[in-house]
Amino acid sequence: MNAPAQLEVELLAFPKAVPDLRRAVRQHLGAPCADVQLCATELVANVIRHVGEGTPVRVRVARSGGRTRVEVTDPDPRALPVLLQAADDDESGRGPALLDAVAPRWGVDQGAAGKTVWCELGER
Repeated sequence: MNAPAQLEVELLAFPKAVPDLRRAVRQHLGAPCADVQLCATELVANVIRHVGEGTPVRVRVARSGGRTRVEVTDPDPRALPVLLQAADDDESGRGPALLDAVAPRWGVDQGAAGKTVWCELGER
């Protein structure tokens, strides 16, 4: 039996919400999905770090045509992810680099009332 085409979760961006999100993504996809889980949780972690704990977010995971798209929407249109080269001893700055390494495509859709950071992964 195939999983529904889309998972949508609304949550408050707290570190304690991340394990539940990972489980929900795994359960939705019904198969090992470490890259998808990594992308979803890293995008939420970026909201926690750069927008603030407790920020309301919407996480969407959708499958279509052999690709999986992960989207995280938050209400701050200004805090944009930037691809940096983190040094070995840096404690942060690796989020977009992880996305770039795992997902062939990623980006940001900005609106007046927020933004959606997304990535797309292929079947493995």
